[in-house]
Amino acid sequence: MNLTPRLKQILLIMLEEGQVIPVKELALRIGVSKRTVQRELEYIGNSLKAYHITFESKTGTGVWLSGSDEDKKQLLEELRGEDNYDVSNREERRKRLILEILKDKGLKKLFYYSSQFQVSEATISSDLEAIEGWLNAQQLTIRRKPGSGIEISGTEESYRRAIRTFIEENIDTQMIRESYEVGESRKEINAAYGGMNQILKDDVLKRVADCIDGMSDKRVLTLTESSYVGLVLHISIAMSRILKNEIIEQKENLSRELQEDDDYALAKKIVQKLEEEFETEIPEIETTYICLHIKGAKHQNIEWNGQKIIEVERKELLDLINEMINAFDSENAFAIKQDDEFIQGLLAHLQPTFVRLLHDMKISNPVLADIKKNYPEIFEKSKRAAAVLEKWIGKPVPETEVGFLTIHFGAAQVRMEGKKENIRQVSVGIICASGIGISRLMLSKLDKIFKERIRMETYGQKDITPYVASKVDFFISSIAIRQLDADVLQVNPLLDSDDIEKIRQKIFHYERIPKKDHEETRFTMELEQVNVLAMQIKIILRYMEVFKVSNDISFEELVVAISEKMSPYRDRQVMIQEDIEEREKLGSQIFAEFGFALLHTRTKGVIRPSFSVCTTKDMKAFNNTYFKGINVVLVMLLPVDENVKVNSEILGYISSMLIEDYDFLTTITGGDKEEIQSALSRHLRKFFNQYLNKLQ
Repeated sequence: MNLTPRLKQILLIMLEEGQVIPVKELALRIGVSKRTVQRELEYIGNSLKAYHITFESKTGTGVWLSGSDEDKKQLLEELRGEDNYDVSNREERRKRLILEILKDKGLKKLFYYSSQFQVSEATISSDLEAIEGWLNAQQLTIRRKPGSGIEISGTEESYRRAIRTFIEENIDTQMIRESYEVGESRKEINAAYGGMNQILKDDVLKRVADCIDGMSDKRVLTLTESSYVGLVLHISIAMSRILKNEIIEQKENLSRELQEDDDYALAKKIVQKLEEEFETEIPEIETTYICLHIKGAKHQNIEWNGQKIIEVERKELLDLINEMINAFDSENAFAIKQDDEFIQGLLAHLQPTFVRLLHDMKISNPVLADIKKNYPEIFEKSKRAAAVLEKWIGKPVPETEVGFLTIHFGAAQVRMEGKKENIRQVSVGIICASGIGISRLMLSKLDKIFKERIRMETYGQKDITPYVASKVDFFISSIAIRQLDADVLQVNPLLDSDDIEKIRQKIFHYERIPKKDHEETRFTMELEQVNVLAMQIKIILRYMEVFKVSNDISFEELVVAISEKMSPYRDRQVMIQEDIEEREKLGSQIFAEFGFALLHTRTKGVIRPSFSVCTTKDMKAFNNTYFKGINVVLVMLLPVDENVKVNSEILGYISSMLIEDYDFLTTITGGDKEEIQSALSRHLRKFFNQYLNKLQ
């Protein structure tokens, strides 16, 4: 089937649902934007003709597939039978290559891998060079044999370490998530999908999962989802090798050390079930490796002799934790020791940590670099706690493990500080040139990150009066602000990770200092504000315009067309043109990723606030490359008058709805004036009610 991987995902969801599904829900389930899904759906019609299935959609309702049950079933079976990964995705392909090598280390020609991954032998050769460093870090090496192919050499212990490391590093990736889905039992492996099951072949994954699911032991039932999946994948890879009669090295000393362990008895039961299921003899060393995996796994509840470990007087562990706390922070040790959440969490964390350290089992920590960068002081203090653990267990503690200790100790420190301090909501002002464009996009992003910790308002550059500055803790600005007696943080309009961290630090600071004192707005002023707001909303709705232009129009020509639509007077038209063009120079207002342009500015060319919609004559995309393939231009103009603040708030709210409400944007793109006016009215009514609630 000539479909993109994403389109296959969309079709799978639609076929499995078998009913109308909103585009927003599709986007959420796939993990992309609604606009991305919309683009994919533009090409779905022709692909379905061969199956006698048609794609249907209705604005405000959703999308669905029409056709006979038999045709839908045939398409669903074909999609499920395919391995839906994108061969052009180099990173994904190389991860799959590592997995292919781990499940079958025998001699293979390059052609074998090139046919597996549908790429050239030269590409596979390049991929092998790229993954060689990862394999070497696991003490595995690629041996090239001219004329024969390549094979991987290394001890069985190195192989198992590599398998575990691979699973730890990729447990949250799409490749592994595709291998299972959570059912009512939490452990329902779905063999019908692609992903890992396609790579492992012969439904090994499903059969292993069935064996594990049959175990009623608490140590299996309490495994976290990621640990459960890791166990199933580890065993499945091993079984793939055993079924090919690949010899697995014995390590007698290791087996003898664990044979008296309770987890070894559980591993033995799992092996017996596997031998019955696959009708083959499994080497004894496999029992040992399964035992180690169980011991190193994370559990939802850690138990000891049938009780939660926090309820047990486990003197050795508690003594160890007390020593670690003293080493971490001797001054605040007493307060940390009273944190039951911390003690229970660290107890649960230490049990699998001991197993990993004693048996040199590596663990991946994908956030280690961020921890070291953002929390250097806590990380250094956690090193002192790790030194106590290192002395106690007699094994070195790597930085990856120190990183996890930092998370536990850091959380305890934050809780401790929170009890000492009075935390309040922070007032933040977001500034851009007009107060209705970039600032609204920034507001939406910050709202998702910081939620109730902050209260935000957007402002144009000229809106910052002494009164405004007095009631805002600090400002975030996408443009340079001069001669403003206030705390201003200048950021990139797209808010990169460094900007977010700077904002986080500002919020942390202001949360802990008393709120600024300022006079309450008088009741009469509130009434005046409400009256002005109602009047301006009425004006925007009354004078809203929808007009069409040529598909081939240039940006400059469009600006002229807008100015002529907005004012009959030549001098005012020139003002509008100049102000729109000047605003565009500050930063492009063409948002290709959302499919629209938002031309907004403050200008003396208009005497009232206006919102207008401009489309092409055939309702398709603008042809001029400046517009980057968009098919609608939204125009928002603010007059230069005493109502600039309230006008900015109204138009700014409309801007945010374009991003947050997909159906609103779809209605606008449709170009029907009455429908647009109706949708706009609904949103502005909601805005008006929110404004009134703020005054209460």
